Amino acid sequence: MPASPAAPPFLPSRRLRDVRGSAIRDLLTLTARDDVLSLAGGLPAADQLPRERIAVAAERALRAAGSVQYGETAGLAGLREVVAAHESGRLRRPVTPAEVVITSGSQQALDLLARAVLDPGDAVVVEDPAYVGALQVFQAAGAVLHPVPVDAGGMDVDALAALLAGGLRPKLVHTVSSFHNPRGVTLAQDRRRRLAALAETYGFLVVEDDPYGLLAFDGRPPLPVAAHGAQVVRLGSVSKILAPALRVGWLLGPGAVCAAVERLKQCTDLCGSTLTQTIAADLLADHDWLAGHLDRLRAANRSRAAAFTAAVDEVFGSAVTRSTPAGGMFCWLEFPDGTDTDALLPRAVAHGVAFVPGSAFAVGPPRGSALRCCFVSYPEEVLRDAVRRLAAAAS
Repeated sequence: MPASPAAPPFLPSRRLRDVRGSAIRDLLTLTARDDVLSLAGGLPAADQLPRERIAVAAERALRAAGSVQYGETAGLAGLREVVAAHESGRLRRPVTPAEVVITSGSQQALDLLARAVLDPGDAVVVEDPAYVGALQVFQAAGAVLHPVPVDAGGMDVDALAALLAGGLRPKLVHTVSSFHNPRGVTLAQDRRRRLAALAETYGFLVVEDDPYGLLAFDGRPPLPVAAHGAQVVRLGSVSKILAPALRVGWLLGPGAVCAAVERLKQCTDLCGSTLTQTIAADLLADHDWLAGHLDRLRAANRSRAAAFTAAVDEVFGSAVTRSTPAGGMFCWLEFPDGTDTDALLPRAVAHGVAFVPGSAFAVGPPRGSALRCCFVSYPEEVLRDAVRRLAAAAS
């Protein structure tokens, strides 16, 4: 018999070739060992996930036949109403369900938005250091990335204004406005106002990625960028406040943007899970329970942040500078002596602790002496142990 022809080699598309892998996802595989304390992933604390309340909502949902049927592409009507009411309170203006598209986490919202708005070669402004998931999405869309620095007040809007004055015309400007991933800082209110004004003047869309805003330690979420102007698309999620496994996020924006995203979502998955959307709607609509849950979650995160930063100060002293978390999940550390955190990582894993090197978030020059730690995943004493292990690896 003639030999079968060899299978042709797999040739990835140019779109895939342009997307770098996520060091964070790779680290989750590397550190899934019981002997490694992982400060790498942005994982909510397992002991803070409201499993019992989710179970009650799931039982209720399963009594309704519609919860296990196909649903609307834009999302369950009841959930869109709840999210619209939620966002109305955040923005201090009325939001209608027609302005909301429910997605599989906010990451899908970001991907659909990029596909709806961007053509290859379009300019996109990103923060530097940047959220890795945003970099992957914009690289897949073929965008040309223009980094803007992040300092203690969030995105350097003066630097953005200078780029715009010099002729840059981005389609999108992406910001993790509150409790930034990875820097942990929050965009100052005067910068939020100016960013919204620049969007109106130059005609770009601000993508306000806001999964952490409700995790302010003092219980006062920052007023969103979208409260200051109409050229803003907000992305939200229940992953950090309820449970990642629900895979419920949303996009809030102008009608034309929502319609374009909905059309692309039809191509992607037809519709999301009506079951998890029904559960999420139950939880978000239970205002008294949700307020108490968020208070408990903030208190736990505040205590863990304090334990982590105190341990860093005690163990490292002046050998490390750090951010001061006021909410969210992350603390950014830097070694003034130039310690190579990429080289430090395998030594740290050998000592039973992991982090994400700063290079994973770099858009411009490498950030080889920085690293990101998530402080919410473990109780206080475990966090102190993790810092001691990190110091042993760095010594």
